[in-house]
Amino acid sequence: MQTITKYIIITVLSFYVANVAAQDSIPKPKTSSIESLKESIRSEERDALKIEVEEINKRVLNKDITYDEAENLKEKAAKKRALNIENRIVILENKIALHERNDTNFKIEDNTKRIKFGITLGEIDNFTGVSYTKSKKSEAVKYDIRTSNDLVMAFGLNNAIIDGQSLSDSPYKIGGSGFVELGWNWKTRLGKSGNSPRLKYGFMFQWNKYELKDNKILVQNGNTNTLETFSSDLKQSEFRNTNLVFPLYFEFGPMKTIEKKDRVRYINNGKFKFGIGAYGGLNLGSQLKLRYKEDGDRVKQKIRRDFNVSNFVYGLGAYVGVGDMSLYAKYDLSETFRNQAIKQNNISLGLRVDLD
Repeated sequence: MQTITKYIIITVLSFYVANVAAQDSIPKPKTSSIESLKESIRSEERDALKIEVEEINKRVLNKDITYDEAENLKEKAAKKRALNIENRIVILENKIALHERNDTNFKIEDNTKRIKFGITLGEIDNFTGVSYTKSKKSEAVKYDIRTSNDLVMAFGLNNAIIDGQSLSDSPYKIGGSGFVELGWNWKTRLGKSGNSPRLKYGFMFQWNKYELKDNKILVQNGNTNTLETFSSDLKQSEFRNTNLVFPLYFEFGPMKTIEKKDRVRYINNGKFKFGIGAYGGLNLGSQLKLRYKEDGDRVKQKIRRDFNVSNFVYGLGAYVGVGDMSLYAKYDLSETFRNQAIKQNNISLGLRVDLD
């Protein structure tokens, strides 16, 4: 009986020793790897805190919050990140303890920075057991856009200021003469707040039309232009200049602030605005269009000539309005026709539409 008992004890001890040896063969994480993971956690939270502080500083510069409010927000952010570090490290240590307690395989893959267990429980990102998406600030929308762009249109009445004549004595019909402008503008806010002045610039195509009165037409005789009576009864006598100009305006007035979590935008949206500036450019062409009857036939005639029109166009402009709509006026400092005995300068008044 003692012999049997002896063999039983020896057998049990053999199984025990073999089991211990098997447990010792299970790889355990190195202390250096664990410390590396902890430092990675600290680094991630420090980077996240830096991004938060930068956003808070932008809000101070834009005068959305005061300096004292910013300091309170920074303090809260720092406390949050400190707690995140503490909690994530505890989670990491608990995962390691879970492995040791249950004798599960534990493997650290430095190239992917993930922890895996022998029985697949899922992948644990950033060694914390918590799944989350890291913000990519480099790909995020820009917090504040200082420059925007828009389509601009204008239209209205057109006429000329002529030396020695009042506007009522102009050879051009006030109701029949008009202008149209179409182009693209950029708007850059000069200050950091939404109420800062804006610089508005771009390019515009101008069509300035004069409709002649009293059956007159414009005639070019060398370097001289004259107005002469047409031989037939005119239904239409229209002279048009086409210009390409580059305006530059200073715009003033408040703007509406739209603030979201990751961005701030400033739009006019029904606010008062006032702009004043200048423009300069080139004349692209001139045309005289006539419509009349001859021997009972309707005749349309287009005459394209130089008409001694000034090659360079420049002048002053201003607009005042609310939202997209403005009352608009412009005056050419350059003479409409070059080297003429009687000076003539174009003037326009109408509506301007900025589709911000």
